[in-house]
Amino acid sequence: MKAGDRVVVRYRLPTGQATDALGMLVSADGTTLVVDGKRGLERIAVADIIAAKQVPPPPARR
Repeated sequence: MKAGDRVVVRYRLPTGQATDALGMLVSADGTTLVVDGKRGLERIAVADIIAAKQVPPPPARR
């Protein structure tokens, strides 16, 4: 994955629950991913990530 890719990242919250971030990958380094999605910029610690993958663009509106 590289900056500009559309991604989905499943990660663990401090409560232990899992949640997803869907959006454009803004940046990634050895400790943090930054995803720009519906909830704004989400900074996700690499240690909290359960799964991540690149996804296709959203379907066109009708």
